[in-house]
Amino acid sequence: MSQELPAAAEGPEDALSSKMALRWGQNRRLEFLDFRLQFEGRFNRSDLTSFFGISTPQATTDISRYIERAPDNAVYDGSTRGYVATTEFKPLFPTNDPSRFLNELLARTTDVLPAEQSFLGWMPSTVTVPSPVRRLEPATVLAVLTAIRRGIQMNVAYQSMSSSEPSVRMVSPHGVAFDGFRWHVRAYCHMRHEFRDFVLARILDVQPTDEPGKSAAEDTAWHQVVSLVLAPNSRLPKSTRRVIELDYAMENGEVVLECRQAVLFYALKRLGLLNADSTNPEEQQIVLRNRAAVMKFLRIKTE
Repeated sequence: MSQELPAAAEGPEDALSSKMALRWGQNRRLEFLDFRLQFEGRFNRSDLTSFFGISTPQATTDISRYIERAPDNAVYDGSTRGYVATTEFKPLFPTNDPSRFLNELLARTTDVLPAEQSFLGWMPSTVTVPSPVRRLEPATVLAVLTAIRRGIQMNVAYQSMSSSEPSVRMVSPHGVAFDGFRWHVRAYCHMRHEFRDFVLARILDVQPTDEPGKSAAEDTAWHQVVSLVLAPNSRLPKSTRRVIELDYAMENGEVVLECRQAVLFYALKRLGLLNADSTNPEEQQIVLRNRAAVMKFLRIKTE
């Protein structure tokens, strides 16, 4: 059976903390308790007070509320003065799945997410594969985002791969895309009269205008969704194909990825599916089952 922790009297500092608690919302704090219980197997009152800056009475109320909503998830442990997960534990919040834990772990490990903003308490020893840092000028990024938000055109000095010198052109940006390695700006190029991708790090200068930009609704490739049907390479042994099916969460020997046409090239490149199947199935473990249908949508419009 669960046991309520004793409440304490509320003072001026507690009143201020209560205002902070209202800003976060109790549901957010219950989600935090659910996360800690699932991935660390425990939580106590101090976890709440230190992370959210709330009062002790508020933390007690939150814990009671969590136990009320999920009575079979936790029991009070007098030796640790906290709650521990039961064998019947089931996540109260669908968002608290393993992918969230691993994504936060990656963000913490790469210093993208500060500790005070992450639900992670305990972290396993973690390493990541190193990759070159792509330098981005803060002023450039902010100017591009401002142009997207305002829906205006902008003059950019851009260094493309096809030219030895930067070129100046007018573009109408409407979105950004990440290909797994670098950020792109999706924009209408008024020089080439078409929507193209511009590598954010290659934009050397930005001069916003007051002219309305090209509507994102006209970018058909941005809105067109292409289904990629992935399957294990049929030339692999049956046992190996089964392992690949597990790796990619395949059902009935395949998995379908929904991809916007605008980033189709990057998706196929990252998956190693741009070219026809390799002669070595060990090198090309997955194949594109609907290759003919997909390749009709492949357009390379990167500067």
